[in-house]
Amino acid sequence: MATKVVLAKLSPTMEEGLIVKWSKNEGDTIKVGDVLAEVETDKANMEMEALAAGVLRRIFVKAGQKAPVAGLIAVIAEKDEDISAFEAQAEKERSAAKPAAAPPPPAAPPAPAPRPAEAPAPAPAAKPAPVAAPAPVAPRAPVVHEGRVKASPLAKKIAAEKHIALEEVHGSGPGGRIVKRDVESFSAPAPARAAASASPAASRPVPSAQVTPGVSQTIPLSSMRKTIARRLSESMFSSPHFYVTVDVDMDRAVDLRAQLKEAGEKISVNDFVVRACALALRTVPQVNAAWAPAADGSPEAIVLNGDVHMGIAVALPDGLITPVVQFADQKPITAIAAEIRDLADRAKARKLKPEEYTGATFTISNLGMMDVHEFTAIINPPGSAILSVGSVRKEAVVGANDQIKVGHRMKITLGSDHRVIDGSVSATFLAEVKRLLQTPVLLLI
Repeated sequence: MATKVVLAKLSPTMEEGLIVKWSKNEGDTIKVGDVLAEVETDKANMEMEALAAGVLRRIFVKAGQKAPVAGLIAVIAEKDEDISAFEAQAEKERSAAKPAAAPPPPAAPPAPAPRPAEAPAPAPAAKPAPVAAPAPVAPRAPVVHEGRVKASPLAKKIAAEKHIALEEVHGSGPGGRIVKRDVESFSAPAPARAAASASPAASRPVPSAQVTPGVSQTIPLSSMRKTIARRLSESMFSSPHFYVTVDVDMDRAVDLRAQLKEAGEKISVNDFVVRACALALRTVPQVNAAWAPAADGSPEAIVLNGDVHMGIAVALPDGLITPVVQFADQKPITAIAAEIRDLADRAKARKLKPEEYTGATFTISNLGMMDVHEFTAIINPPGSAILSVGSVRKEAVVGANDQIKVGHRMKITLGSDHRVIDGSVSATFLAEVKRLLQTPVLLLI
């Protein structure tokens, strides 16, 4: 019996998807669970599996094309089965989508004003000479995996514990399958180790677009950028934001971090902040809340979340994603640090699963690595608060006996939904976060 293959909703906020590639070709025999295609959602690249067996008779949405959620993208049927009805449906859907999918081209930009006669037109800028990258030491041949990475359950478990990306591992098992010995003997190349050791807060700035002087260009919105625009507009205009800022003495935290580094522990300032907020949310649970309809049918209610799930904003070239450290209040700071590094690395590779970037009850946005002194972020729904973290900076401070000294200071700003959180509650929460950061040994307990 013929089965429609429709674009699955692979993330909670997904409305359309881009077919990155088809893992199967027309005419291939399909089994239930086979990976049919790789789909780019608004947050990550996800694999779409077959829900029926048969032959992949026709692909209606080619690689590089978009389709709406639940749109017909292919059909699985027996070799001699009539699929004309499905072809007609696909053509109808394509025709209905054409006006939205093919907007008129933007108007040509106005011609640049003529230059003065005495000023000769500049010669076209020469392309900069490519800069040779430093030669890597003992490079390995790149690992190429076709479609889904094949690995034994034990290998996957060990890789997860050691924070090893299976995509980088050579498989020595049958058919290139990754087995236990492959993961245990794996050694990441130097560049990968350096990237893994860096704090997500120290990620390089998002590269700027290349623009030709005098020529405007229109950049189509990616699925991620569309979702960001919609969700943050809803948040900003539906939630009455207010902000409270405090200055934190980071002298002890800076000293403790240096000691931990000497002991071989890679803990960032952001890790300290995440741990402090997770503990503070237990002390001031009113901040770990959400504005939501009540279960009994009354118009609205405030939900106090029983668990602490920390969202960590990570910048991507085409937007922003918020991986979630679940049950953060129950994890030691070393585990939080390792998990944040892993989540950030996989977020940048668009390898996160939906459950790894949804469900945050509180969010932290850190721009300190970009030397930002202070800023205010927009609340990430359904949470009711977000913490904006600035840089740790040296400045003159008044010490004991009114003596001027050099100290480390950091501004943190809590943005709150005033429907849920009052000013006094915000101030109480920030006071607790400040106390923990200024007594950082408490974060190690």
